[in-house]
Amino acid sequence: MRIAKFGAAAWRRFVSGLRRRYVLVLRTAEAGMATAEYAIATLAAVAFAGLLLVILRSDEVRGLLLGIIRQALSVGG
Repeated sequence: MRIAKFGAAAWRRFVSGLRRRYVLVLRTAEAGMATAEYAIATLAAVAFAGLLLVILRSDEVRGLLLGIIRQALSVGG
């Protein structure tokens, strides 16, 4: 759970950096805006994937998922 040890402060810094980049993109000229929009969407997708990793690596969620899988396997066999 190395990612979870970074905690909320690291996550806030990451999101703050995304916001700064997004505002910078919004303030620039329209030339190349499509590429910048793709970059922002990619950064948002990576941030969402990181959040999912942190959630799925937590012990509570892992236990819940293992319980569901065990129950499904015991019903089938």
